[in-house]
Amino acid sequence: MNEVRVSVFSDVACQLGEGPSYDARTDTLFWFDIVGRKLLERRLAGTRTHVHDLPLMASALADVDEERQLIVTETGLHLRDRATGKLELLVEVEADRPDTRSNDARPHPAGSLWFGTMSKKGTEHAGAIYWFFKGEVRRLFSHITTPNSICFSPDGTIAYFADTRENRLYRVTCDPETGLPVDDPVVAIESKDMPGGMDGSVMDVHGTIWNARWGGGSIDAWSQSGELIRSIPMPARQISCPVFVGPKASRLAATSAFNGMDEEARKADPEAGKTFLLDLEVQGRFDPPVLI
Repeated sequence: MNEVRVSVFSDVACQLGEGPSYDARTDTLFWFDIVGRKLLERRLAGTRTHVHDLPLMASALADVDEERQLIVTETGLHLRDRATGKLELLVEVEADRPDTRSNDARPHPAGSLWFGTMSKKGTEHAGAIYWFFKGEVRRLFSHITTPNSICFSPDGTIAYFADTRENRLYRVTCDPETGLPVDDPVVAIESKDMPGGMDGSVMDVHGTIWNARWGGGSIDAWSQSGELIRSIPMPARQISCPVFVGPKASRLAATSAFNGMDEEARKADPEAGKTFLLDLEVQGRFDPPVLI
């Protein structure tokens, strides 16, 4: 396969860049520096990255409507006013757990939201994955260390998630009308022989899973049957999450991090924490608005 050119989309280096989300209404990419408590945004056709300070750790963003976005944070789900940036608490989740924070999240095709929590110190099995839909929250899975790779089949019948510490991707059958699991998870992909761990993922219209390999410096494409289709080298080692961007969802962007790196490691990985665009045509799809 031809080599894929990867360029720097934003040179603002994030300690823990995560949660990229593309807004097709405004041609804008949003993403977070979780540890830095910042929300970043930049139009695809623009030249400036806007950085918004946040009062708490946040990790993911979803569309609600033309006026509001949904922000996944360390204390629960907040509504964000697009015009002013003001946050309004919608529902508390683990607000009584100062030791945990939110992590990966993604809307289900039905308009529900799956999102994960984890220990701020990386304590094993301290995290969980939750489901939110029309004001209701349920805990789906517990005893997860680092919840990631939440994505869904186009018809909403299959959900995927990973525990990065385990380096396994799980699949579970879902009710397409609600996004709730109707069976137990099973292992879909084992990648223990590859460097790093499975971080954020998106699934395209054909069912290909595009996964960021944290610590492995790549974006990997997997078939639903668990076969590695291709691996694209990235300029930073700690790639955290990809997202489909552009008016037709035909390109990929990806976040990265310099979290945990000392001075010597930063020198060896000078692009760490930046956000990238891949010169690769894909057939992606947009996440739907979350029904609150």
